[in-house]
Parts: sequence; structure tokens; C-alpha cells
Amino acid sequence: MTSWFSAADCRLEDFRALVEQKTDRSAYPHAVDVVQNVLIYPGDLADTPTLRSELAGALMNGPGIVVFRGAFAGGVVDRATEVFAGLIADQKAAGVVGGDHFAKPGANDRVWGALDKFALRDPAAFAAYYDNPTLALISNAWLGTGYQVTSQVNVVNPGGEAQVAHRDYHLGFMSQAQAVRYPSHIHLLSPALTLQGAVAHVDMPVETGPTLYLPHSQKYPPGYIAYHQPEFTEYFEANYVQLALSKGDAAFFNPALFHGAGTNRSADVQRMANLLQISSAFGRAMETVDRTAMCEALYPTLLGYEGRTANVIAASAEGYAFPTNLDRDQPIGGLAPQTQAELVTQAVAERWDAATFTKALHDQRNRRLS
Repeated sequence: MTSWFSAADCRLEDFRALVEQKTDRSAYPHAVDVVQNVLIYPGDLADTPTLRSELAGALMNGPGIVVFRGAFAGGVVDRATEVFAGLIADQKAAGVVGGDHFAKPGANDRVWGALDKFALRDPAAFAAYYDNPTLALISNAWLGTGYQVTSQVNVVNPGGEAQVAHRDYHLGFMSQAQAVRYPSHIHLLSPALTLQGAVAHVDMPVETGPTLYLPHSQKYPPGYIAYHQPEFTEYFEANYVQLALSKGDAAFFNPALFHGAGTNRSADVQRMANLLQISSAFGRAMETVDRTAMCEALYPTLLGYEGRTANVIAASAEGYAFPTNLDRDQPIGGLAPQTQAELVTQAVAERWDAATFTKALHDQRNRRLS
């Protein structure tokens, strides 16, 4: 393999040899079906090391995408939808137009930085939504512990046009000229730093334009260069698959998978999805998130919460100790200082009052400043 990819390395026949293979369901014993080369799983699987290994293999060496049917309960989704609709209404009232990386701006509705906006607007709804074992399962399977959740709400309105086929963050958000400046091993590393997900907030029959995918395309090494090439775009448009989703279904995929939102050809369906971008503790997320404010807002809910508190903390608090100021935030009893997630966990377990927790939370943040 060359140390640096270029457009000359992108050969459509090599790409086709990968993407035209069939997904072998027998290699994935926990899957209940294969639809258009995509693995289908139930949304109530128990988390085991064997299942995590299977899911990681599916994302890396298999089709690159898995769908969990009914991963999110309908009532929980509806409550979150109300919050998202309120955020969109606020944006419109303020004259804010949400852009899109790979489609024309203005035709659709998008809420950037939806994670912390959700937590601050309705902490209890946030906790119910992100207390989701499927999300925790797939995030840990692909990224391991300490992952960081970010969220963007996307509504494709009737007539909203499809996105151009692309890969995703990190290298997927670069031009071809920018991507070729990174050595090939970084092209192979980039997909391991993030996990892409989409939770359906409405039923999405094909005419509403659910996401277009090209299974197995994540395995093409120079793909971050290739997706800019017109022959690869043409091949994608002639060969993509498109799965109908029901409200509460969740799709997760390798960010190197060629994909793009579809055209909404329905007359009256506003296709809403919560787009999840989950980052490795070893990378940094695309969006800045005020996790201190989120933790402060969520803490009263967490004190009385009867669900999976650890999942809510993982989706809201910073799970990585660095970067920090080691003059003020010194490791005690280990190699790294206490993380924000560990602080929240300790406070909930020890039933700190809100004032004590808030002071500790802000003191920790201040110690991390330069």
C-alpha cells in the first residue's frame, strides 16, 4: 500500500470488487435478517463480549452498517421529537437557518449542537432518551469506554433533495485537496475514531428518502479521495440501497461507508432523524458542547432517576481526562485526573446536594483551564 493516497490510486474496478460482495448472515449469529446487504438486529439484545465483537466485525470487515429495529421506545422518541420541534421553532423565530454539509442549505431544518440544547431544555426527557442500552452497546463495541456523544437533528421536508454521496468526519469533511495531505495510515485510522448513527423519529418509507448506503464501501482504502471522483458518485447513485425505517429504529454505520440522505418525495412527511456522531475518547468531537452546563442541569434528574444512570452520564459528561492543566489538575491515585463523568458518578452515588455538586463541577472545570 502506498504511504500517500492520490486520485490516481482510485480505481473503480477495485471498489466494485469490494462493494459487490454479499453479506453472509451466518457470520453474524445475533442478526435476525439481512436486507439489501444490511444486517438487521433486534433492539433488545443483551450486551455480551461476543456480541460486541460481532458488531465491531460487522462495522469493520462486514457491510459497515447495522440496523436495530425498535431500539428506542415510541413514547421516548415522541417526547424528544417535541423538544426538537421546539428548538426548530425557536431557530425559525430567531431567523436562524441550519446549513448542511452535503446538501443545499435552507430547504431542510437542522439543529446543530442538539445534545446540550436537549439536556438544558428538558433534562428528564434527555435522560429517558439517552438511557438506551442499544446506543451504549454499539458505542462500546466500536469505540470502547469514554466515548463522547454529539447530536444533530435533521428534518428533510417534502421536496428536500438528496445529499451527495460522501464519507463522514474526520477526513470525510475535507476536500480532496485537503485529504491527500494526510498519509494513508491516517485514512485507515479516521473511521476508528467515530461512529455514525441515526434514530428515526417518524416512520420512514422509501418515498420519504431515508439514508442511501453502499454496504462494504468502508473497506476501500482510498475512499476519502474516491468519493470526490465523478465515476464513484455515478456508481453510488446507480447501486445504493435504501432501507425503510420505523419510528424508533436506529441505524449505526462506519463513518467511511459511502452514504447520503435521500430525496423526500412524499407529499406531507417531514422526515426527522436524530443524527448521532459518537467519538472515541482518543479523538475530539466535531461540535463544542457545554458539558458542565449539561451536568448541572441533569443532576437533579439523575439523583432520582431509576433507569440506567451510567448511560445518561456517558452521553452527557466528558469521559476523558485530557487535555488538562496538570499543575492544578494533578492525577491522584492513578495516571490521570478524575474525569467529569467520574465526578458525576461519584456525586450521584454519594448523594451530594446540588450546591456541593455544582461547586465541585465548576472547580474541576476551572482546574482544567490554562
